[in-house]
Amino acid sequence: MTLEQKRMRKKEDNNLTGVKEIARRANVSIATVDRVIHNRIGVSERTKANIQKIIKELNYQPNLFAQRLASRKILKIATLIPKGSDETSFWEAPLKGIKESSDEISRFGVNVEQYFYDQNQKDSFVEKTKKILKSNPDGILLAPTFIEESVVFTEKCKAVGLPYVLIDSDLPNEGSLCYIGPDLFHSGYLNAHLVNYLVKPNSKIMIVNISKEIDNQHHLVKKEDGFRTYFKDKNLEANIIRLDIKKTDYKSIETALKKIMQDHQDIKLIFVTNSRVFDVAKFLSNTQKSILLVGYDFISKNVEYLEKGVIDFLICQKPQEQAYKGMMNLYQHLSGNSLDDKLQFMPIDIITKENYRFYKN
Repeated sequence: MTLEQKRMRKKEDNNLTGVKEIARRANVSIATVDRVIHNRIGVSERTKANIQKIIKELNYQPNLFAQRLASRKILKIATLIPKGSDETSFWEAPLKGIKESSDEISRFGVNVEQYFYDQNQKDSFVEKTKKILKSNPDGILLAPTFIEESVVFTEKCKAVGLPYVLIDSDLPNEGSLCYIGPDLFHSGYLNAHLVNYLVKPNSKIMIVNISKEIDNQHHLVKKEDGFRTYFKDKNLEANIIRLDIKKTDYKSIETALKKIMQDHQDIKLIFVTNSRVFDVAKFLSNTQKSILLVGYDFISKNVEYLEKGVIDFLICQKPQEQAYKGMMNLYQHLSGNSLDDKLQFMPIDIITKENYRFYKN
């Protein structure tokens, strides 16, 4: 037996002794203690609380890495985020965060399986959720786009005791280990506060939603709600019109914008609720219209128009860091460690032509 093997065996023996002592004090089986340590179902709340009390009293720290090496157990984490597209490169950043974290935890016996769905197709999302449930992972990192379908999926996860972490957009139902991402409502609220400095009272403002599934896109709805609530809270008169564009190719976006601009020639500012602000910027640039423009996300197409001065402000909330933190939080939970915060909101960054060179996602 090598020196390293002896060291690992000693750690395993010490670990087992700790589990035996906890089981003896709690008057339960070692298997029951193991379920509590690994946060598995099948233990009553009373027994679980007693075991956790004893663990705390003994200051017991399970050597989970050694356990997995000894048992050759591989943890499997599934990730489900929208796939990248020609329309927007936003999801390239979370994908980098997933890769960065995967590289770090793979040496601890963690296998990451990546799944992608079309953010314009509900059926694509549902199909991938079914595949994930069949694959029987130990945990899931989820970026939910479709509200109803995401709630159905997460309810199924809760029913089978499958832990999940949410990024980018939270859900109205409870049950996630944690949410890491923007406070969507306050993000929209901040945008309205910013807009209030940019235009005169009662100026005409246009909210633009660009998505094939606008009413079912939780993040768009919450941002708009926050935006409108600001003016109500401040008792400010707001002349707000809304444009929903459900055909997301540029030609359709151009047609929709051209029509509403003809009907409302006095628009002073446009607020785009997602990363597709570059499409509106392209239209304004091509038509040489001078209208204030604010929107979301630090992607190359948006930065191009920010640099040109067509986009005035971008609101950014570190999507790469969201995914990285989400993966690490999920891994920590699967390793038996408790999470400090269920809600981990990212900072709301205001990016301009003057400071974008110093910003990192």
